Amino acid sequence: MAFGPLVETDWLRKHLRDGGVRVIDFRWYLQGRNGRDEYERGHLPGAVFVDLEDVTGREGAGRHPLPTTSQFEREMRRAGVDPNTKVVAYDDAGGSVAARLWFLLGLFGHRAQAVLDGGLQAWGTPLETEVPRVQAGAFKSRRTHDPRLLDFEAVRALRGIPLIDARAGERYRGEKEPVDPKAGHIPGALSAPFSENLGPDGRFKSPLELRRRYEALGAENGAVFYCGSGVNATHHLLAMEIAGLPNAGLYAGAWSDWSRRDAPVATGEQP
Repeated sequence: MAFGPLVETDWLRKHLRDGGVRVIDFRWYLQGRNGRDEYERGHLPGAVFVDLEDVTGREGAGRHPLPTTSQFEREMRRAGVDPNTKVVAYDDAGGSVAARLWFLLGLFGHRAQAVLDGGLQAWGTPLETEVPRVQAGAFKSRRTHDPRLLDFEAVRALRGIPLIDARAGERYRGEKEPVDPKAGHIPGALSAPFSENLGPDGRFKSPLELRRRYEALGAENGAVFYCGSGVNATHHLLAMEIAGLPNAGLYAGAWSDWSRRDAPVATGEQP
């Protein structure tokens, strides 16, 4: 039976203690809060914490470069992930951070990964404060060339499919920039905040609703997504998979890479 890309809370409550399921708390915040602190205040029963920074590379473009093969393998083993483990990642941000772990697991060859739809808010209770002791897993990274990943030069030369900015509208328009050196967006990019992939309940919209959204953006045959540092844009890659649409690419360096270069910047509404 297929697993992922989403799981519902009802499914997880039934399978939470299954030996082949590993729940990972992947909370992270751009400013003001600390994911590990929040985890220690309360997390899903049996969940282990993985810090975004521990699966972020030390070299590469942007603020959150992709990890090396050995780095990601080490952290997944520490989290108790085996080759056949069903990994469920969650956050409290509509899946916008957990989607990064979902993406990384797929990038490094794991094919049993999902995001908890609705995250911590949908789960509700019970929560635990005890940090579980887990046996090291035997996860093995298997990364090959992935055409979904684009660098600065590839994005600059992009033709034929949309380039889509996943950030909030005020950052796209250049009205606000909390962390990167320039405000605005990549010229020609369309604005599609990742938050609009969600319904009022914080869960992903239906596959049909998502498909209609991407069709309206001209992305039915593919698109390249970016955000501030390559984290939140993976929410669109997840949503594209939910919608059953192909060829979702990621500019991994994202705005944090583009805005540090001698490259054109646009502001205001999209044309």
